[in-house]
Amino acid sequence: MQLTFFTPGPAQLFPTFEKHLHTFVEGQLGSISHRSQQYRDLHKFTVDQLRILLNVPDTHAILFLGSASEIWERILFSCVELESFHLVNGSFSKKFYDYSNALNKYAHKYEKPMGEGFIASEIEVPEYAELICTTHNETSSGVQMTVAEIHKLKQKYPHKLIAVDMVSSAPYPDLDFNLIDTAFFSVQKAFGLPAGLGVWIVNEKCLAKAEHIRQQYSIGAHNDLPTLWKNALKHETPATPNVMGIYLLGKIAEDFNKIGVGQIRKETEHKAGLLYKFVEKHNGFSTFVKQKAQRSQTVVVTNTEVPAAEIIKALKSKEMVVGSGYGEFKGTQLRIANFPATSTGQVEALIKELESI
Repeated sequence: MQLTFFTPGPAQLFPTFEKHLHTFVEGQLGSISHRSQQYRDLHKFTVDQLRILLNVPDTHAILFLGSASEIWERILFSCVELESFHLVNGSFSKKFYDYSNALNKYAHKYEKPMGEGFIASEIEVPEYAELICTTHNETSSGVQMTVAEIHKLKQKYPHKLIAVDMVSSAPYPDLDFNLIDTAFFSVQKAFGLPAGLGVWIVNEKCLAKAEHIRQQYSIGAHNDLPTLWKNALKHETPATPNVMGIYLLGKIAEDFNKIGVGQIRKETEHKAGLLYKFVEKHNGFSTFVKQKAQRSQTVVVTNTEVPAAEIIKALKSKEMVVGSGYGEFKGTQLRIANFPATSTGQVEALIKELESI
């Protein structure tokens, strides 16, 4: 049985994944030295494709780590001497806040219930907070903070560093990296790859802050930012990297560039529109996020009257897999991923099956 995954991560593999994996194995790239020119060329190719795709300037390094969760820790070590500030409206934005507390930082938060979003004008950042932690797309609740609001927040506090979690939305958000100091994502969601690789985009201001902090406090012994940055200048990593993940990400990013990121964004919005239209008009379903502008375009969350487990089981019998609600909403919500790996036709087929339930 060949399933189609509409799960919010790990998610459906991108259609060209298998071809690229075959090329990787056939070329014996899993055995090359990570200090060889062959690896450096592979590394540089992936970074170059991501720069094109996400419009990342040379002022920012593109670094590879094990996961987005690891990047939370790296950002907090590198960019926060004493105090951080977090916008919390779901389980993953709260975990970023929790990591700060675990690292003995003084973590402030502005919290809203799951399903509600933020606008820049209502946010007051504490005077001594050094880093503003935002989430473009809260995977647990299907809320997005629009790019425009993130940009406004940085413009409101230009002297503070700002971080953007775009784990379950990249490459959809069109961030202006002249404003964004650091952003990050992992590959098992919208990039349609297996888990095991996190991508950290980070600028020179963050590097300078890390170098300042480490004169007084530990910024970690493994994958600290200055060491990562130094190696990235040579198209290398400090330790042996996930060569397969980096290679495959470069090839998928190249595929995305051939399609065009503008086209990907347009298709994402079209498919999201189809899903939200169904949820709003069909009995037994209702939108969780009430403010239309704050509804995620990449993770659609719907309340269900029928137990979610029954719907998930019925869909799986039709070779389709959707995600359950997160945490306390596990039994009463569905989370439907809307990533580039699933086509408009596949989304329409999913809607047809949901209509029959």
